Amino acid sequence: MSRQAGRGHLMSKDTPTNSTLFRALGLLEEVVTTPHMITAADLEKRFDIPKPTIHRLLKQLEEQQLISRDLDGRHLLPGQRFRRMSLGALANEGLKAPRRVLLERLAKEVGETCNLTLLDGHEVMYYDRVETNWPVRIQLAPGSHLPLHCTASGKLFLALMPLHRRRALLASLALEAHTPCTLTSQTALEGALGVIARNQLSTDDEEFIQGMVAIAVPVFDEVGQIQATLAIHAPRLRHSIESLLEWAPLMRQIASELEGTL
Repeated sequence: MSRQAGRGHLMSKDTPTNSTLFRALGLLEEVVTTPHMITAADLEKRFDIPKPTIHRLLKQLEEQQLISRDLDGRHLLPGQRFRRMSLGALANEGLKAPRRVLLERLAKEVGETCNLTLLDGHEVMYYDRVETNWPVRIQLAPGSHLPLHCTASGKLFLALMPLHRRRALLASLALEAHTPCTLTSQTALEGALGVIARNQLSTDDEEFIQGMVAIAVPVFDEVGQIQATLAIHAPRLRHSIESLLEWAPLMRQIASELEGTL
């Protein structure tokens, strides 16, 4: 059976499986839902579609920014337009409410700002957050984009992504020193990422902003791939990394509950 025939959730008995729209949707879905990055050659093996047609449809999807190519030019990724559509869907009030309840529950328990972040290209994007009422707090508005190499969430995304993608990303990133604590050596950063991957927990000990500490845990999808991070950050004057780590078990519990809201 071809992969196309196996995609029952895209088909009904009246669906013309050779239609351009159906074929394009099938290819798009495969690109955005496969846990690892795939190539056009992979799609040729999975779909009973002529090779020239696959490449024509991929070109059209790329022109519409629904898919894009990784740094190597071969692997396919969700495009900028598709990511905007996905974020818009997540921001829908009906879908947002359950997630917001969980973030508010965590923020109330820990008394510090809690964030939900997503990977957006080569940066971390703060997607949703619940602020505290402390007079001293670090304000990073939803939609803010931060570097990968020196934030708790960014390092967690790097640590848990496929190795070939991480190496490609690190080769393209300028490991800029934001503070004296920032890891600017790729060797040192790779060592830290190994520890993060084993613990499935990341920290930022004044690496991005002096005086700010943070921890992050992963929010997984249904196949065990990281889809977001749940993070807490606080001024050093109120917390150390060690005191934030006391909240890790609760954060993992909330992260597990968040999986169903994304």
